[in-house]
Amino acid sequence: MTLHDTLQEEKDAYTVRLEMFEGPLDLLLHLIKKNKLKITEIPIALITEQYLDYLKLMKVLNLDVAGEYLLMAATLLHIKSRMLLPASSDGEGEEEEIDPRAELVRRLLEYQQYKEAAVELEKRPLLDRDVYARGVSQEEEPEEEKVEVNLFELLEAFRRVLEKAKSEATHEVILDPITLEQRIQEILSLLRQERRSMAFHTLFPEQAPRRMIVVTFLALLELVKAKAVRIFQASPFETIRISLL
Repeated sequence: MTLHDTLQEEKDAYTVRLEMFEGPLDLLLHLIKKNKLKITEIPIALITEQYLDYLKLMKVLNLDVAGEYLLMAATLLHIKSRMLLPASSDGEGEEEEIDPRAELVRRLLEYQQYKEAAVELEKRPLLDRDVYARGVSQEEEPEEEKVEVNLFELLEAFRRVLEKAKSEATHEVILDPITLEQRIQEILSLLRQERRSMAFHTLFPEQAPRRMIVVTFLALLELVKAKAVRIFQASPFETIRISLL
């Protein structure tokens, strides 16, 4: 039984809408960062393949893939096809052909600037958070620095959990399968028992069937969408952790 088949009977029961998270440009920036690439030198074949892999995973999870994601997929495929064409050698002094990636690069650079500016503006109201009036007790330990985890980093962590999970048995009888709502309440209960936070991977027991893994991940996304939990890392590439808001 495939992962898609496992989810099919519950597919209409819940949908996580991606507009609550990031868009296609965010995904491209994530892939560029993940592969340690320069925006101005994007290897379209590699990025297109990885982008389509993420769309497949989103569809398996029944995420509501907005039209803009599909439009970007079509754009990447179009650029890829143009770059496969042989360079024109007609005429001398002909203007240099425009790089098919040029417009996409321009959009990515512009979007990256907006995102960086937004981050800086968000920090400004908090500039005085470490300034204390004289006589105020400083006994409490300062809160550790936290790096927010985006949807695509979470999907990457989910993919790793799935890869480690054992394949489902050909014949498996599941009595009273857990619902999305039940798993949401279980996660909230676990988080209330923790003083600070818990590691992402601890939500997925080693022997958990794929169905349980998928429902757990969808429950986590619903909690993020409802702003009930926060997902972060102590620093980039560190363990992903979850805490109540």
